Amino acid sequence: MLKNASTVCLLVFSALVLQAQAPPPTPPPGVVAGIPVNYDESKVGAYTLPDPLKLNDGKPVRDAKTWREKRRPQIVEMFETQQYGRAPGRPADESFEVFDKGSAAFGGKAIRKQVTIHLSKDANWPEIHLLVYLPVAAKQPVPMFFSINFGAIQSAVDDPGVTPQKVWDAKTNTLIAPPAGRGFGRMNVEPLLDAGFGVATFYYGDVDPDYLDGFKNGIRARYLKPGQSERAGDDWGTIAAWAWGMSRVEDYFETDQSIDAKRVAIHGVSRLGKTVMWAGARDRRFAAVIASCSGEGGAALSRRDYGETIAHLTAPTRYPYQFAANYAKYAGFPDTAPMDANLLVALIAPRPLLLQTGSTDSWSDPKGEFLAAVAAGPVYKLLGKQDLGTEVWPAAKTPLFSDGLNYYMHEGGHGMVATDWDIYLEFLKKQLHPEQ
Repeated sequence: MLKNASTVCLLVFSALVLQAQAPPPTPPPGVVAGIPVNYDESKVGAYTLPDPLKLNDGKPVRDAKTWREKRRPQIVEMFETQQYGRAPGRPADESFEVFDKGSAAFGGKAIRKQVTIHLSKDANWPEIHLLVYLPVAAKQPVPMFFSINFGAIQSAVDDPGVTPQKVWDAKTNTLIAPPAGRGFGRMNVEPLLDAGFGVATFYYGDVDPDYLDGFKNGIRARYLKPGQSERAGDDWGTIAAWAWGMSRVEDYFETDQSIDAKRVAIHGVSRLGKTVMWAGARDRRFAAVIASCSGEGGAALSRRDYGETIAHLTAPTRYPYQFAANYAKYAGFPDTAPMDANLLVALIAPRPLLLQTGSTDSWSDPKGEFLAAVAAGPVYKLLGKQDLGTEVWPAAKTPLFSDGLNYYMHEGGHGMVATDWDIYLEFLKKQLHPEQ
């Protein structure tokens, strides 16, 4: 068991600590998939962002009702058809099998639950294997920190009571036992429990594999129309599928009387940062969003030519499967797209959003994420919440907190460093009030 706070901080999310106490980072690649990458601010160029408070017919949005009933649906439509793809609704035959109903964990500090979320009566469909911890001392439904994970659930925590699950192997296109050792996305749940939060996680591959040839094994293949062999231009990619899976977990939370389903903060890193941005934008049941280094295709501005671009994301050898096929139309021409990341950030309003970035993560463009939040600020203010309070990009280790938009950039690169955990916990306490 972990004995002191300094040890806890050093081990929290240890596999995500990509830069802490590491040698100087190697220069970012200048060419990826045969496509040049710009890291020179003087070459970013001028750009004009789409206005979140202007309807498609050019009329201004002046009140919250017009935002909710007209402008917000327009923006959701843009992202569904042009970037992430259209996802189906809640499965008619969804069911929850709670096979671990409340075992003691972490020396009696937590109650562990394990849940299989069945997405169909057909046993051949994918299933979500959900791991939940609740503080044993809780006397009322608890707020949740819900993180979508790159690894199998037993790899995420030090808990021998977790039922082992398998992960997808891109080389064989089959499910295998995860490699031994500490997995990417490892978590330490005890500080959260001590603060009064529950913790939940699942492996993103439970919903859809994360590689080019994984389609037939995922949830998206189950929703192909009769006779359809290829995706339509607006069919969902894996990011929309993973976000859809997060909504299925929220379905379960609404049935569990020990969980306050109206106080759930979602979290993800890198491509899973993109996932939680879209999950939070699409499903307003989530109370708060923490997106770590979501970059291009997430919170970073596409029209700002810096770091990764749409062309890099949708190159045939890289990640075209993560997005709607229509997204590739804007490779090299982001200014022709009807949407940009400032609109994605705006879709989360008025709920609190924390964008966590890294000062040397040029590929993900931390400044571009900040500028997207600045440009979404008017929507937060329209809905009665605070913007970032500045248009000046803050130095590393200078958190910007509010009841709406929040931003923090650590010193270091992609993902998380140990000190980010303190920022997360402060954000969660401010927004979800675990003491209530």
